[in-house]
Amino acid sequence: MQKVLLTGGHGFLGNEIYKYLKTDRDVSVLTLGRSVNNDIIADVSSSSLSLPSDINIVVHVAGKAHSIPKTPTEIQEFIDVNFQGTKNLCEALQNRAKALKSFIFISTVAVYGLNSGKLITEDSPLNGNTPYARSKIMAEEFLRNWASRNGVILGILRLPLIAGPSPPGNLGAMINGIKKGKYLSIGKANARKSIVWAEDIAKIISVIANKGGIYNLTDGYHPSFNELEKAISKALKKPYPPKISLFLARFIARLGDLIGSKSPINSSKLSKVLSTLTFSDNKAREELGWNPTTVLDKIYLIINSNNLSK
Repeated sequence: MQKVLLTGGHGFLGNEIYKYLKTDRDVSVLTLGRSVNNDIIADVSSSSLSLPSDINIVVHVAGKAHSIPKTPTEIQEFIDVNFQGTKNLCEALQNRAKALKSFIFISTVAVYGLNSGKLITEDSPLNGNTPYARSKIMAEEFLRNWASRNGVILGILRLPLIAGPSPPGNLGAMINGIKKGKYLSIGKANARKSIVWAEDIAKIISVIANKGGIYNLTDGYHPSFNELEKAISKALKKPYPPKISLFLARFIARLGDLIGSKSPINSSKLSKVLSTLTFSDNKAREELGWNPTTVLDKIYLIINSNNLSK
């Protein structure tokens, strides 16, 4: 039986991975995290981690995301959790887990540091300069060296927007905004974004644990804002969100630039909304047999099965 250590197993993505791994009778799952619901109660940013010696596979999902730091202390938190936390975990594994075979790290497409582009591949430079992106780049670089020195198979999954039941981040905000009638569609809303279904990520874990490598994962369709807005509105049985012109949106964004960090919209955020940004998952399809489902269909099913809390 394979023993898997799963960090962040009670978070959004971690929970999907946990549920899927538990269906495999040949796998025993230990969760590590700060809440009392975990098998091992610990904070990865702490250097004092105590782990069993018979761990075969690590799936490192725990990390800090979905927030914009406003102070040096908040910026440092990204480094402490995403980078130093990864180092602490590896140090504990190196001292205890003699049976370790594979380490799977959940990373992000933010490492590329791009606001626009089409079908960006894994070979693209890692130019991300936000605290979140930098912390993930540092963790990736550390892991590549550590895994090579210790003969561990390393898998790195660079993920875009993740969809699933009660999604966090921008997708959850869009769903809740449309549900409450507080969402505005901007212009033609034809910019496309990569997205991936959480359960599909869970299903590929066992494959990458045996093979390793660095992969972008997407649903392969890359829906536009317009398509997402329509699918969500239809599923919620709500009218299509009201539109505002690009002229008005840009005017509001400029006001946001003057207001500062407290503004929900500024020119930089608007530019991201209006720009297509997609990533290629061809490598995963060719090497891992990646065959994802289309998120647009899944969003409709999830909303109508009442699995979304809001």
